[in-house]
Amino acid sequence: MDDAIRIERLSKTFDGGRKVLDEVALRIAPGEMVALIGASGSGKSTLMRHIAGFIQSDPQPSYIDILGRPIQRDGRIVREVRSIRTDLGFVFQQFNLVNRLSVITNVLTGTLSRVPLWRSLLFLFTHEEKAQALAALAEVGIGELAYRRAGTLSGGQQQRAALARTLIQRAKIILADEPIASLDPESARKVMDLLKRLNGEHGLTVLVSLHQVDFAMKYCARTIALHRGHVVYDGPSSALTPHLLRHLYGSDAEELLAPAALNELEQNATPRTGLEAEVGTQRGAASMSAELPAVSPAVSAMPGNEASWSAKVEPRPAARPRFARRAS
Repeated sequence: MDDAIRIERLSKTFDGGRKVLDEVALRIAPGEMVALIGASGSGKSTLMRHIAGFIQSDPQPSYIDILGRPIQRDGRIVREVRSIRTDLGFVFQQFNLVNRLSVITNVLTGTLSRVPLWRSLLFLFTHEEKAQALAALAEVGIGELAYRRAGTLSGGQQQRAALARTLIQRAKIILADEPIASLDPESARKVMDLLKRLNGEHGLTVLVSLHQVDFAMKYCARTIALHRGHVVYDGPSSALTPHLLRHLYGSDAEELLAPAALNELEQNATPRTGLEAEVGTQRGAASMSAELPAVSPAVSAMPGNEASWSAKVEPRPAARPRFARRAS
């Protein structure tokens, strides 16, 4: 079976020579729900937009495949990008709804790739399409708001309308770019509950970028961590202790841990394991190593990253995290 998302050697350099992504490689299987975490400027949104084919990467050997079909190759977006995007439901931090239109009309825009051009230009939809939109809104819990103007909804309600749009689009993969960053805690919980339910009940692959590591640990079995454009961790979310995050991110770790979540995680933290010692990054000439009796990561060098290091460890039958040395 093809990976839902597969990326190899993806890099992006913006004007002025600032490298936002550096040789990123990752694979996500169909049906996974994966968190993408990182502090501000780590490259999360840039990576998500590359996956959706909104931005083209640096012109070098690289690729992004969606369900076995290329969406980018060697820094060029393929001509069939519109067809491939029908399998991708993109959920934006700022909802991306048209405020003056009704909620149901916003949801119905998810069908535009399937309807004739003349109907899409006039926003004409069949009774069956409207029934599907109403059903999608009911599933995300806001069916009674279908004929309200989108601009009158709360942030959490607008985000649920955006998720209803991905349902009627019949997307197989949801790319949610910091969907709870602008929401209050209760609305954030409801949106994450909904993403989890869509993943479990519909079998949708979900890649959700998050600023809050406690949400990643609660809702996603696997987390990919970005730092300065590098994948510095790819493995079980349960291993993301405050101690580990501080080794991966240094002072930037505090941005990922809300004070209440930090206190709770530190109170519940088990004694430091060999895993945490192993991922401690070298500072100056000092290095850290330890036996890994509980969890055995596969530590691998990132392609083209001379600062990376690698080691072999004895695996166990579990998800195996990958680490790369934190960029200096």
